Amino acid sequence: MPNVDRRSFLLAAGGLTGCVAAGGAAASALDAQPATVQTGDQHRGVCSIASGNGRRCVDKAMEMIRAGADPVDAVVEGVTIIEDDPDDMSVGLGGLPNEEGVVQLDASVMHGPTHKAGAVACIEGIRNPARVALLVLKRTDHILLVGEGARRFALSYGFNTEELLTPRAREAWLKWRANRSLDDDWLNDEEMDFPAEPRLGAMRDIPFTYGTVHCAATNARDNISATTSTSGLSWKIPGRVGDSPIVGAGMYVDNDVGAAGATGRGEAVIANCGSFNIVEHMARGLTPTEACLAVAKRIADRTREKRLRDERGRPNFNVSLYALRKDGAYGAACLHPGGTFAVHDGTSSRVLRCVPLFEA
Repeated sequence: MPNVDRRSFLLAAGGLTGCVAAGGAAASALDAQPATVQTGDQHRGVCSIASGNGRRCVDKAMEMIRAGADPVDAVVEGVTIIEDDPDDMSVGLGGLPNEEGVVQLDASVMHGPTHKAGAVACIEGIRNPARVALLVLKRTDHILLVGEGARRFALSYGFNTEELLTPRAREAWLKWRANRSLDDDWLNDEEMDFPAEPRLGAMRDIPFTYGTVHCAATNARDNISATTSTSGLSWKIPGRVGDSPIVGAGMYVDNDVGAAGATGRGEAVIANCGSFNIVEHMARGLTPTEACLAVAKRIADRTREKRLRDERGRPNFNVSLYALRKDGAYGAACLHPGGTFAVHDGTSSRVLRCVPLFEA
Protein backbone atom coordinates (compact mmCIF):
# COMPACT_ATOMS: atom_id res chain seq x y z
CA MET A 1 0.00 0.00 0.00
CA PRO A 2 2.52 2.66 -1.15
CA ASN A 3 2.15 6.39 -0.44
CA VAL A 4 -1.24 6.03 1.19
CA ASP A 5 -2.55 8.82 3.37
CA ARG A 6 -4.67 8.24 6.46
CA ARG A 7 -8.01 9.22 4.96
CA SER A 8 -7.48 7.18 1.79
CA PHE A 9 -6.54 4.13 3.85
CA LEU A 10 -9.61 4.31 6.04
CA LEU A 11 -11.89 4.72 3.04
CA ALA A 12 -10.21 1.84 1.21
CA ALA A 13 -10.55 -0.39 4.25
CA GLY A 14 -14.24 -0.79 3.53
CA GLY A 15 -15.98 0.59 6.57
CA LEU A 16 -13.10 0.05 8.95
CA THR A 17 -13.96 3.13 10.99
CA GLY A 18 -17.40 1.68 11.63
CA CYS A 19 -15.88 -1.49 13.01
CA VAL A 20 -13.70 0.59 15.31
CA ALA A 21 -16.68 2.54 16.61
CA ALA A 22 -18.61 -0.64 17.34
CA GLY A 23 -15.67 -2.33 19.05
CA GLY A 24 -15.95 -0.58 22.40
CA ALA A 25 -19.50 -1.73 23.04
CA ALA A 26 -18.80 -5.23 21.79
CA ALA A 27 -15.99 -5.65 24.30
CA SER A 28 -17.80 -4.02 27.22
CA ALA A 29 -17.68 -7.19 29.31
CA LEU A 30 -13.89 -6.95 29.56
CA ASP A 31 -12.34 -5.70 32.77
CA ALA A 32 -9.83 -3.69 30.76
CA GLN A 33 -10.51 -0.04 30.19
CA PRO A 34 -11.80 0.98 26.76
CA ALA A 35 -9.20 2.47 24.43
CA THR A 36 -10.15 5.10 21.89
CA VAL A 37 -8.27 5.47 18.65
CA GLN A 38 -7.08 8.88 19.82
CA THR A 39 -5.82 7.99 23.31
CA GLY A 40 -2.58 6.31 22.36
CA ASP A 41 -2.13 7.91 18.95
CA GLN A 42 -1.95 11.34 20.56
CA HIS A 43 0.46 10.40 23.34
CA ARG A 44 4.02 11.71 23.19
CA GLY A 45 7.02 11.00 25.35
CA VAL A 46 8.57 8.03 27.11
CA CYS A 47 6.36 4.94 26.84
CA SER A 48 6.28 1.16 27.12
CA ILE A 49 3.62 -1.09 25.60
CA ALA A 50 3.00 -4.82 26.03
CA SER A 51 0.52 -7.59 25.36
CA GLY A 52 -2.37 -7.85 27.79
CA ASN A 53 -0.47 -10.15 30.16
CA GLY A 54 2.41 -7.69 30.36
CA ARG A 55 1.41 -4.97 32.81
CA ARG A 56 4.29 -6.00 35.07
CA CYS A 57 6.54 -5.84 32.01
CA VAL A 58 5.78 -2.20 31.27
CA ASP A 59 6.15 -1.27 34.93
CA LYS A 60 9.60 -2.86 35.06
CA ALA A 61 10.65 -1.41 31.71
CA MET A 62 9.62 2.10 32.75
CA GLU A 63 11.42 1.76 36.08
CA MET A 64 14.65 0.81 34.31
CA ILE A 65 14.37 3.48 31.61
CA ARG A 66 13.87 6.16 34.25
CA ALA A 67 17.05 4.87 35.91
CA GLY A 68 18.93 5.31 32.62
CA ALA A 69 18.86 1.78 31.23
CA ASP A 70 18.85 1.08 27.53
CA PRO A 71 15.28 0.18 26.45
CA VAL A 72 16.51 -3.12 25.00
CA ASP A 73 17.64 -4.24 28.46
CA ALA A 74 14.48 -2.81 29.99
CA VAL A 75 12.04 -4.74 27.78
CA VAL A 76 13.93 -8.02 28.22
CA GLU A 77 13.91 -7.68 32.00
CA GLY A 78 10.23 -6.84 31.75
CA VAL A 79 9.26 -10.05 29.96
CA THR A 80 11.56 -12.04 32.25
CA ILE A 81 8.99 -11.43 35.00
CA ILE A 82 6.37 -13.27 32.95
CA GLU A 83 8.80 -16.02 31.90
CA ASP A 84 9.55 -16.66 35.59
CA ASP A 85 5.87 -16.87 36.56
CA PRO A 86 4.71 -20.52 36.64
CA ASP A 87 1.08 -19.37 36.70
CA ASP A 88 1.37 -17.76 33.25
CA MET A 89 1.07 -20.77 30.95
CA SER A 90 1.96 -18.84 27.80
CA VAL A 91 5.71 -18.40 28.28
CA GLY A 92 8.76 -19.65 30.15
CA LEU A 93 8.40 -21.76 33.28
CA GLY A 94 4.93 -23.30 33.27
CA GLY A 95 4.38 -22.79 29.55
CA LEU A 96 2.20 -25.42 27.90
CA PRO A 97 4.24 -28.11 26.10
CA ASN A 98 4.24 -29.61 22.62
CA GLU A 99 2.36 -32.80 21.82
CA GLU A 100 5.12 -34.91 23.38
CA GLY A 101 4.97 -33.03 26.68
CA VAL A 102 8.15 -31.03 26.08
CA VAL A 103 8.24 -27.27 26.65
CA GLN A 104 9.98 -25.57 23.72
CA LEU A 105 10.47 -21.80 23.95
CA ASP A 106 11.04 -19.05 21.38
CA ALA A 107 12.01 -15.38 21.68
CA SER A 108 13.38 -12.46 19.71
CA VAL A 109 14.84 -9.07 20.63
CA MET A 110 15.67 -6.04 18.49
CA HIS A 111 17.71 -2.94 19.36
CA GLY A 112 16.66 0.17 17.46
CA PRO A 113 19.90 2.24 17.31
CA THR A 114 22.03 -0.60 15.94
CA HIS A 115 19.21 -2.33 14.03
CA LYS A 116 20.57 -5.58 15.46
CA ALA A 117 18.39 -8.53 16.38
CA GLY A 118 18.83 -11.76 18.30
CA ALA A 119 16.53 -14.75 18.55
CA VAL A 120 16.24 -18.34 19.74
CA ALA A 121 13.72 -21.00 18.77
CA CYS A 122 12.81 -24.45 20.10
CA ILE A 123 15.11 -24.00 23.08
CA GLU A 124 14.49 -26.53 25.85
CA GLY A 125 15.26 -26.42 29.57
CA ILE A 126 16.02 -22.67 29.69
CA ARG A 127 13.25 -20.59 31.25
CA ASN A 128 14.37 -17.15 29.95
CA PRO A 129 14.67 -17.29 26.16
CA ALA A 130 14.47 -13.48 25.84
CA ARG A 131 17.67 -13.11 27.85
CA VAL A 132 19.34 -15.71 25.64
CA ALA A 133 18.11 -13.89 22.52
CA LEU A 134 19.60 -10.66 23.87
CA LEU A 135 22.96 -12.40 24.23
CA VAL A 136 22.71 -13.60 20.64
CA LEU A 137 22.17 -9.96 19.67
CA LYS A 138 25.01 -8.59 21.79
CA ARG A 139 27.62 -11.32 21.55
CA THR A 140 27.32 -12.84 18.07
CA ASP A 141 27.13 -11.94 14.41
CA HIS A 142 24.09 -14.23 14.08
CA ILE A 143 20.42 -13.52 14.56
CA LEU A 144 18.72 -16.88 15.15
CA LEU A 145 19.93 -19.95 17.05
CA VAL A 146 17.67 -22.99 17.36
CA GLY A 147 17.22 -26.17 19.34
CA GLU A 148 20.23 -27.83 20.90
CA GLY A 149 22.57 -25.16 19.55
CA ALA A 150 20.57 -22.45 21.31
CA ARG A 151 20.57 -24.45 24.54
CA ARG A 152 24.33 -25.00 24.45
CA PHE A 153 24.86 -21.32 23.72
CA ALA A 154 22.81 -20.45 26.81
CA LEU A 155 24.75 -22.91 28.95
CA SER A 156 28.02 -21.34 27.81
CA TYR A 157 26.83 -18.05 29.36
CA GLY A 158 25.90 -19.60 32.68
CA PHE A 159 22.22 -20.38 32.23
CA ASN A 160 21.01 -23.41 34.14
CA THR A 161 18.85 -26.15 32.68
CA GLU A 162 15.68 -27.07 34.54
CA GLU A 163 12.40 -28.88 34.05
CA LEU A 164 9.98 -26.28 32.69
CA LEU A 165 6.93 -28.57 32.68
CA THR A 166 5.17 -27.70 35.93
CA PRO A 167 2.69 -30.11 37.56
CA ARG A 168 -0.19 -27.90 36.42
CA ALA A 169 1.02 -27.85 32.80
CA ARG A 170 1.73 -31.59 32.87
CA GLU A 171 -1.79 -32.26 34.13
CA ALA A 172 -3.21 -30.21 31.26
CA TRP A 173 -1.03 -32.10 28.76
CA LEU A 174 -2.16 -35.49 30.10
CA LYS A 175 -5.78 -34.43 29.82
CA TRP A 176 -5.26 -33.14 26.26
CA ARG A 177 -3.45 -36.36 25.26
CA ALA A 178 -6.28 -38.51 26.57
CA ASN A 179 -8.92 -36.58 24.68
CA ARG A 180 -7.25 -35.95 21.32
CA SER A 181 -9.36 -38.22 19.16
CA LEU A 182 -11.92 -41.00 19.23
CA ASP A 183 -9.69 -42.86 16.76
CA ASP A 184 -6.56 -43.14 18.90
CA ASP A 185 -5.75 -45.66 21.61
CA TRP A 186 -6.33 -43.27 24.50
CA LEU A 187 -9.76 -43.36 26.15
CA ASN A 188 -11.58 -40.05 26.20
CA ASP A 189 -13.61 -39.23 29.31
CA GLU A 190 -16.86 -40.17 27.60
CA GLU A 191 -15.38 -43.54 26.56
CA MET A 192 -14.38 -44.56 30.08
CA ASP A 193 -16.45 -46.93 32.20
CA PHE A 194 -14.92 -45.19 35.21
CA PRO A 195 -15.34 -41.44 35.62
CA ALA A 196 -12.37 -39.22 34.93
CA GLU A 197 -10.56 -37.87 37.94
CA PRO A 198 -12.42 -34.75 39.08
CA ARG A 199 -9.20 -32.75 39.39
CA LEU A 200 -8.68 -32.92 35.64
CA GLY A 201 -12.08 -31.50 34.82
CA ALA A 202 -13.92 -31.76 31.53
CA MET A 203 -12.41 -31.48 28.07
CA ARG A 204 -13.57 -27.89 27.82
CA ASP A 205 -11.43 -27.07 30.86
CA ILE A 206 -8.17 -28.05 29.18
CA PRO A 207 -6.17 -24.81 28.85
CA PHE A 208 -5.06 -23.73 25.41
CA THR A 209 -2.92 -20.80 24.42
CA TYR A 210 -1.12 -19.38 21.45
CA GLY A 211 1.34 -18.23 24.11
CA THR A 212 3.38 -15.06 23.98
CA VAL A 213 4.30 -11.87 25.78
CA HIS A 214 5.43 -8.84 23.80
CA CYS A 215 7.02 -5.66 25.17
CA ALA A 216 8.38 -2.54 23.49
CA ALA A 217 9.72 0.69 24.97
CA THR A 218 10.96 4.08 23.83
CA ASN A 219 12.80 6.77 25.72
CA ALA A 220 11.33 9.18 23.14
CA ARG A 221 14.80 10.45 22.27
CA ASP A 222 17.20 8.13 20.52
CA ASN A 223 16.20 4.57 21.30
CA ILE A 224 13.30 2.21 20.80
CA SER A 225 13.56 -1.54 21.30
CA ALA A 226 11.28 -4.57 21.58
CA THR A 227 11.11 -8.24 22.49
CA THR A 228 8.63 -11.10 22.11
CA SER A 229 8.77 -14.37 24.08
CA THR A 230 6.57 -17.46 23.90
CA SER A 231 6.07 -21.12 24.67
CA GLY A 232 4.23 -21.28 21.36
CA LEU A 233 1.07 -23.01 20.31
CA SER A 234 -0.17 -25.47 22.92
CA TRP A 235 0.31 -29.13 21.94
CA LYS A 236 2.23 -28.13 18.77
CA ILE A 237 4.12 -30.59 16.60
CA PRO A 238 7.66 -30.82 18.04
CA GLY A 239 9.93 -28.38 16.25
CA ARG A 240 7.13 -26.00 15.28
CA VAL A 241 8.28 -22.38 15.31
CA GLY A 242 5.75 -19.57 15.41
CA ASP A 243 6.11 -15.87 14.69
CA SER A 244 7.70 -14.78 17.99
CA PRO A 245 11.36 -15.49 17.15
CA ILE A 246 11.03 -14.34 13.54
CA VAL A 247 12.19 -10.78 13.02
CA GLY A 248 9.56 -8.95 10.99
CA ALA A 249 6.78 -11.32 12.00
CA GLY A 250 6.24 -11.43 15.76
CA MET A 251 8.51 -8.46 16.46
CA TYR A 252 10.21 -5.67 14.51
CA VAL A 253 11.94 -2.35 15.22
CA ASP A 254 13.00 0.53 13.00
CA ASN A 255 14.64 3.21 15.12
CA ASP A 256 13.58 5.93 12.70
CA VAL A 257 9.93 4.94 13.05
CA GLY A 258 8.90 2.61 15.87
CA ALA A 259 8.29 -0.96 16.99
CA ALA A 260 5.59 -3.58 16.63
CA GLY A 261 4.68 -7.02 17.92
CA ALA A 262 2.01 -9.66 17.69
CA THR A 263 0.30 -12.42 19.64
CA GLY A 264 -2.23 -15.01 18.52
CA ARG A 265 -2.09 -17.35 15.54
CA GLY A 266 1.57 -17.16 14.58
CA GLU A 267 1.19 -18.77 11.17
CA ALA A 268 -1.09 -15.92 10.07
CA VAL A 269 1.37 -13.32 11.33
CA ILE A 270 4.33 -14.99 9.61
CA ALA A 271 2.54 -15.25 6.26
CA ASN A 272 1.76 -11.54 6.36
CA CYS A 273 5.05 -10.22 7.80
CA GLY A 274 2.88 -8.67 10.50
CA SER A 275 5.21 -6.54 12.61
CA PHE A 276 7.30 -5.35 9.68
CA ASN A 277 4.20 -4.19 7.85
CA ILE A 278 2.90 -2.33 10.92
CA VAL A 279 6.13 -0.36 11.16
CA GLU A 280 6.10 0.32 7.41
CA HIS A 281 2.52 1.64 7.66
CA MET A 282 3.61 3.99 10.45
CA ALA A 283 6.49 5.16 8.27
CA ARG A 284 3.95 6.05 5.56
CA GLY A 285 1.94 8.21 7.94
CA LEU A 286 -0.63 5.96 9.59
CA THR A 287 -1.03 6.23 13.35
CA PRO A 288 -0.10 3.20 15.45
CA THR A 289 -3.75 2.16 15.79
CA GLU A 290 -4.41 2.58 12.07
CA ALA A 291 -1.26 0.64 11.23
CA CYS A 292 -2.37 -2.27 13.42
CA LEU A 293 -5.83 -2.23 11.86
CA ALA A 294 -4.32 -2.20 8.37
CA VAL A 295 -2.35 -5.37 9.09
CA ALA A 296 -5.34 -6.96 10.83
CA LYS A 297 -7.33 -6.35 7.66
CA ARG A 298 -4.52 -7.80 5.54
CA ILE A 299 -4.52 -10.97 7.65
CA ALA A 300 -8.30 -11.26 7.34
CA ASP A 301 -8.27 -10.67 3.58
CA ARG A 302 -5.57 -13.29 3.04
CA THR A 303 -7.11 -15.98 5.21
CA ARG A 304 -8.42 -18.07 2.32
CA GLU A 305 -8.40 -21.66 3.56
CA LYS A 306 -11.95 -22.76 4.32
CA ARG A 307 -10.91 -24.48 7.54
CA LEU A 308 -9.71 -21.12 8.89
CA ARG A 309 -12.89 -19.14 8.11
CA ASP A 310 -16.21 -18.98 9.92
CA GLU A 311 -19.65 -19.00 8.31
CA ARG A 312 -19.30 -15.27 7.52
CA GLY A 313 -15.93 -15.72 5.83
CA ARG A 314 -14.01 -14.16 8.67
CA PRO A 315 -10.95 -15.74 10.32
CA ASN A 316 -12.00 -18.21 13.00
CA PHE A 317 -8.92 -17.33 15.08
CA ASN A 318 -7.67 -14.17 16.73
CA VAL A 319 -4.51 -12.12 16.37
CA SER A 320 -3.58 -9.07 18.42
CA LEU A 321 -1.15 -6.47 17.07
CA TYR A 322 0.75 -3.82 19.01
CA ALA A 323 2.53 -0.68 17.83
CA LEU A 324 4.73 1.92 19.51
CA ARG A 325 6.01 4.91 17.58
CA LYS A 326 9.39 6.34 18.52
CA ASP A 327 7.84 9.59 19.74
CA GLY A 328 5.65 7.71 22.22
CA ALA A 329 2.40 7.32 20.29
CA TYR A 330 0.95 3.84 20.71
CA GLY A 331 -1.94 1.65 19.63
CA ALA A 332 -3.20 -1.93 19.28
CA ALA A 333 -5.79 -3.86 17.29
CA CYS A 334 -7.16 -7.39 17.07
CA LEU A 335 -9.26 -9.34 14.61
CA HIS A 336 -12.12 -10.06 17.02
CA PRO A 337 -13.12 -8.32 20.27
CA GLY A 338 -11.31 -9.60 23.32
CA GLY A 339 -7.69 -8.58 22.82
CA THR A 340 -6.03 -6.40 25.44
CA PHE A 341 -2.73 -4.61 25.84
CA ALA A 342 -0.78 -2.97 28.65
CA VAL A 343 0.78 0.47 28.48
CA HIS A 344 2.86 2.71 30.73
CA ASP A 345 2.68 6.27 29.45
CA GLY A 346 5.32 7.66 31.78
CA THR A 347 2.76 8.40 34.47
CA SER A 348 1.07 5.10 35.26
CA SER A 349 0.33 1.69 33.78
CA ARG A 350 -3.03 0.25 32.80
CA VAL A 351 -4.58 -2.43 30.62
CA LEU A 352 -6.68 -1.34 27.64
CA ARG A 353 -8.76 -3.09 25.00
CA CYS A 354 -7.36 -3.56 21.52
CA VAL A 355 -9.51 -2.00 18.81
CA PRO A 356 -11.23 -4.90 16.98
CA LEU A 357 -11.40 -5.13 13.20
CA PHE A 358 -14.71 -7.01 13.36
CA GLU A 359 -17.76 -6.56 15.54
CA ALA A 360 -18.67 -9.31 17.98
